[in-house]
Amino acid sequence: MPAALPTAAQLAATAALMAWMITGFTRRPGRWMRYPLFSRATFVIIDLTGTKDGRTEEINPYLFLSPGTFLLPPPQLQTVVNHLINTGRYDRIDGHGRCLSVKGEQPIEVRDSRVVL
Repeated sequence: MPAALPTAAQLAATAALMAWMITGFTRRPGRWMRYPLFSRATFVIIDLTGTKDGRTEEINPYLFLSPGTFLLPPPQLQTVVNHLINTGRYDRIDGHGRCLSVKGEQPIEVRDSRVVL
């Protein structure tokens, strides 16, 4: 038998590892992903609109996070909204989106510059 061919034990181990990895990403009730890294994370995907002097524009809240940060949980979203209001950049901020966490997917809104789950 040529040395380049994998043995039956190697094939079985590879198949078992692949099956374990694939089932780690299957859905469970109440969770959007089962893998531990994702099941403990809470973050928001949201569209924000800022109003200043009657004019509106889209806001990207991720521009106001620390470099390398990609998760935006609701408390940090409120901090970003407060910063934008307190600095006078906007008079009012509104938006809607989804909050993803271990509890699953929930709607989230920003009404009159307040984050509401």
